[in-house]
Amino acid sequence: MHLRLLSLFALGILLALPATAQERANEEVRASPNAAVAQTIGMTDVMVTYGRPSVRDRDIFGDLVPYDAIWRTGANEATTISFSDDVMIEGESLAAGTYSLYTIPGEDEWTVIFNSVAEQWGAYDYDEGNDVLRVMASPEASAFSELMTFSFDTVNDNEGTLVLHWDETAVPLTISAGS
Repeated sequence: MHLRLLSLFALGILLALPATAQERANEEVRASPNAAVAQTIGMTDVMVTYGRPSVRDRDIFGDLVPYDAIWRTGANEATTISFSDDVMIEGESLAAGTYSLYTIPGEDEWTVIFNSVAEQWGAYDYDEGNDVLRVMASPEASAFSELMTFSFDTVNDNEGTLVLHWDETAVPLTISAGS
């Protein structure tokens, strides 16, 4: 019963978020399946939609995903992130809206980029001139994750930590919302 209520609650959050994130319709099965995660932080709804690539015995960071180069942060369409209200990302202001989420992975530090053009395929048409915010994040060693996953590992009344997990790397990003 509790699981059913939780599922209905999560569906309600997904339906209440802005419909401006790109459609991820499939005409066939994808090697990197689509996924979404939603979380309410304070009164702000946050949703991430992305393609989930697999490790598949490949060397990921520094090889498949080169260091110091723009990455779509997932597979297929660019990853998108939506905020129902203005937020702070790593202490920097970001207006409510839907953004494509890119990263520039580094061995010791990552650049996380919020770009105003949400509907893009990969990073092929990425234009730095459309960046709204860039923040830095520190990668951490983590348990192995075959599929790339975004999760909200901690959440309190006005702050949450969105974490990208893939291979043996985790990249946390602090999101603060008004109370």
